[in-house]
Amino acid sequence: MPGVISAGGPQTAAAGAAILKQGGNAVDAAVAAAFASFIAETGVVHLGGSGIAHMFDPHNGRSLVYDFFSTTPGLDGRAPAEMDFQKVTIDFGATTQDFHLGRASVAVPGNIAGLCTLASNHGRLPLADLLQPAIHLAEAGTAIEPFQADTCKLLAPLYTHTAGMRAIFAANGRVIQPGERLYIPHLADTLRELAQEGADYARHGRLAQAILADQQAHGGLLTAADLARYEVRQLPSIRLPYREFELLLPPPSSTGGVLTAFTMKLLSGFNVRQLRHGSAAHLQLLYEVMAATARARAHWDRDSENLPVDVALAQFLSDPFVARYHDEVAAALSDKMPSAFRAEPKSANNTSHLSVIDGEGLAVSLTTTAGESAGYVVPGTGYIPNNMLGEEDLHPSGFHTRPAGQRLPTMMTPTIVLKDGQTRLVLGSGGSVRIRSAILQVLSNLLDFRLPLHESVNTARVHIENGVLQCEHGYDETAVAELEALGYPVNRWPTRSIYFGGAHSVSRTDDGRLVAAGDNRRGGSTAVA
Repeated sequence: MPGVISAGGPQTAAAGAAILKQGGNAVDAAVAAAFASFIAETGVVHLGGSGIAHMFDPHNGRSLVYDFFSTTPGLDGRAPAEMDFQKVTIDFGATTQDFHLGRASVAVPGNIAGLCTLASNHGRLPLADLLQPAIHLAEAGTAIEPFQADTCKLLAPLYTHTAGMRAIFAANGRVIQPGERLYIPHLADTLRELAQEGADYARHGRLAQAILADQQAHGGLLTAADLARYEVRQLPSIRLPYREFELLLPPPSSTGGVLTAFTMKLLSGFNVRQLRHGSAAHLQLLYEVMAATARARAHWDRDSENLPVDVALAQFLSDPFVARYHDEVAAALSDKMPSAFRAEPKSANNTSHLSVIDGEGLAVSLTTTAGESAGYVVPGTGYIPNNMLGEEDLHPSGFHTRPAGQRLPTMMTPTIVLKDGQTRLVLGSGGSVRIRSAILQVLSNLLDFRLPLHESVNTARVHIENGVLQCEHGYDETAVAELEALGYPVNRWPTRSIYFGGAHSVSRTDDGRLVAAGDNRRGGSTAVA
């Protein structure tokens, strides 16, 4: 089946394209590519993580979100005598950030359950076929891509934390270099058994038993009840009109989907098309809508904890609530001075995204993460768990305070855009809170400014952090200086950076052509079947 895919690396994209050529649909391609990414993009994602998939079928007009993000472990009430929970500090150059890893940093994983359920419900090919590209990469090893190697180097304290990790990522006494062979022992066998047994292999089978034995022996919180009772949620999309388009966004656990819906509804009240792209007026509008969303987030965080989700969502996206912030943005634009900014918590970068459209218009947007990884390998499996319980931004009330079984929130925002009931754009991004600003700008670049997809994805971006507009290299210096003269704090980046996300996207143009664009900030790659 013809189609296009955009992903975080060439081997991930090639895996999806190969499945399309075998007659698989977009779901098959996305699932195969995701499993392949757990080897090819092992600097940022792992089998032991979780994610969100978003699909749209133009034949019946149905969209559906598969939420397989992590939940809090500990359903049987057992607590270890001493938890394996250790802090490491990562130096990002301009700043440092603390993460926690170890067995007690592992949340209930969702990748295997989610991807297998998605494939079973909507794919055409058997799971064994979909796992073949990943099995091949795991058997032979793979030359690590520069972006993945750079990420491993950046996160060296995690990737060298235990002997098992050092054997994979620092076998030569230093962190793996670009082009060197990455080989994860036992992972090919694990994937072969998964191909035979399906999702139950990670719920009750040998893999589950190995994970649980390791947890029990080394101060972890994950239990058999957590794996057995984990559920993949199937949820309706948030559907939002924008100009002549319709935006499909994921609902909670995706905080990112809710906040992006708010941002785009807010932006729709301004005539963006009359602005020159990259002008001071355009930058000011981007600053103000992002700052307004950051201020509004406090209401969402409070209401989502205290109200039923559908009630909180209806209130947050209601016309009167959004109008309050529209007036604030309009006042700031009129007064030519920055509005108040409310800081958001720091969060992790390690996320990967892929987008697929097949020849029949079926679309899949899929984002996965493992946090930074828990810093160890489950013995005899090649399975590297997540450290979602060790990310401070996911636990504002403190580590290990969420009740067992509660779904963690995420900024993942796999997005689909329709025009006249047909797939127009599929996108998403990695990059924590920068996911929202990346998606906002790609959407506006394509839908408002009518830029070609490659330019929409790869033109310079901005993001607000602590009230300062972070301007990626490539923006018009005259426009940036003009904005700064109005009193807007600005930080000029001398280079392009993964800081600004990785919005790998595919699109069906108005004349029916399928096109793809990889985000060159994060090793983006595309393939056509």
